This record gives sequence, structure tokens and C-alpha cells, in this order.
Amino acid sequence: MNSKKISINMFSSADKVAGQGVGSAYQEQVNLIREGAKDLFDVHINNWTKKTDIQHFHTVDPQFLLKMQNRKAVNIAYCHFLPDTLDGSVTLPLPLMKAFSQYVVQFYKAADRLVVVNPCFIPDLVKLGIDRSKIYYIPNYVSKDKFYLKNKEEKLKIRKKYGFKESDFIVFDAGQVQTRKGVLDFVDVARLLPEFKFVCAGGFSFGMITDGYDELKNIDIESPDNVHFLGIIPREEMVDMYNMADVLFMPSYNELFPMTILEAVNANVPLVLRDLDLYEEILFDHYLKADDNLDFAKVLNDLKNNPALYQTMQEHSKAISDFYSKENVLEMWKKFYLDAYNEKQDK
Repeated sequence: MNSKKISINMFSSADKVAGQGVGSAYQEQVNLIREGAKDLFDVHINNWTKKTDIQHFHTVDPQFLLKMQNRKAVNIAYCHFLPDTLDGSVTLPLPLMKAFSQYVVQFYKAADRLVVVNPCFIPDLVKLGIDRSKIYYIPNYVSKDKFYLKNKEEKLKIRKKYGFKESDFIVFDAGQVQTRKGVLDFVDVARLLPEFKFVCAGGFSFGMITDGYDELKNIDIESPDNVHFLGIIPREEMVDMYNMADVLFMPSYNELFPMTILEAVNANVPLVLRDLDLYEEILFDHYLKADDNLDFAKVLNDLKNNPALYQTMQEHSKAISDFYSKENVLEMWKKFYLDAYNEKQDK
């Protein structure tokens, strides 16, 4: 290999929409490469005039598909979602949704390599006609410098800021307010546990086309008194949210690799999740799970009233955090980019 640094152009529009995980994943990945592999790579952001060795497309913008026609560079696409997962996220007229789904598949097929954040989506991509040999799994990553466990005094200060007491058991969720996120279930479980505080940080990142917008737009007003919707919190303040929380409760029906989970486990927050197949391969049974709201209420109640169980689940969250460390994920990216570059040079 040449001794010169390999140049990478990162293309993304993910940071234009607040409160969505794709934007957080993009920021973390770029910072990881810039800070951890600066001896190997020169990283550029949305530079349309610069000719680089690698073009890495983090979002599926039409102009990026045009940019991908440059076959001299290695073209890498990030797969943060499948066409099927758009259901429950946004509501578009059926013909438009069908056309967009076809476009997404075309975008993924055009890339030299496709990176997925969860291995369970690989069979679905193959069914869509994408060559298995060009699909690679690299998990999301969250910096421990930005998301970490704070001390007791700091935690109490955060609770006071948001109007909560030390004795409150805070059940927290974060993400877009949309149907697939299980927001209605979050509120229903809160009704079953009136002595708990349920706090949600997030909003309608995609406005009126958010799936379930009409049903959910007044949910903050219609929810019981123990439910608090805080709106979209700036990402740099989210570390306070996790340190205020006693548990992360995500009743989502559809996810890939939630950044929220990685952020929470860095603060050793126990996880209560819906029993989804996709979690099995990435979280290694280090979480509590349920399928319906009554069971969710029981799990949360057990967690609150059983100190030994609570401590065990804190340790499980720490184990997840340790596995998805900076060192592990950085090495995966280094090898991936170097192999992709060398493969292109050989051709």
C-alpha cells in the first residue's frame, strides 16, 4: 500500500434533522475516524470538488447517487434502514412510498460496499437482490467522553433542574415521536404505574409526515400527570437525561441499532426493551424484555423493587458499553477502509 494517507469524503445530510439517530451515528462515526485514525486517513465533509480515494455516503440523497457514478473512488453506502422499516416512520402517498423504496434499493446496489449497523438485516438485503459479498456489518458507536456516568451530586442537580426528586423512579425514553417507537405503549404503561415518572425526550423530527402525527400530536396534553414529554433535547445535553434516568424503556416495534441504547449503557442505565429478534445479536441478552404492556409494567416494577436485580442489570449495561468500545469499533473501521481501498487498487 502507498505510504500516503487515504482520503475519505463523508457525504451526509443527516445533521439537518434534529432528534434522529442517523444524525448522531454520523457525527460519532466521523469523529471516531478523524480522531482515532488520523495517521491513516484524511477526512473531508461534503466536499463536492475534492477527488478522494473513498466516498462514504451516510444518507441516500439523490445528489449522492449521482456522485457515486465516480467509479475511480471506492463508493461506500451506509444502510441505516430498509424500505420496509420506513413504514411506521413516515407517511407518504402509496405511489411515492413505492418509488422511494425502489430508489433506496437502487442506491444500495450502486455502492461498491454496503455497511449495515445490525447483522440481522443482511438476509433482507440479499432478498432485495444485493450481493452478499459486498455487505459488511460494523456496529454504531458512542463516545464515552460525551456519554458517561456522573456522580450522585451531579445527578441530583439534574433532577432538580427538571423538577424531579431524588426518590422518584424515572423511566426514560428518547427518540422521534412516531408510531413505530411505541409511544402510545409508553403512555399506557405509565397509566399502569402511576407512582413512577415517565420521561420522554424527542419530537416530530419529520413534522406532519411523521407516521401517526394526527394521533400523536397532542399526546403530551392527553397523557397522565406522571408522563413528561420534554421535546427534542440537544445531543450535547442528552448525557444529563441518562444520568437522571433509573431505566431506559424502549417499547419500539422496529429498530436497527438504536444510538439511544449505546448512549444509555455508557451511564450504566438498565434496559427494558420489546422482545425483538434484532436485539439478540447485538445486545447478547444483557437486557430485560417483554411483549405487552402488562408485562412491561411488571418488569419495571420488579426493577424498582428488587435492588439485586437492578444492580445486575446495571452490570449488564456496562458489559454492552465495554463491548462497543472505541478501540473495538475503530479497529473494524480501519480494516474495512484499508481493505476497500486495496481492493479498488487491485482492480
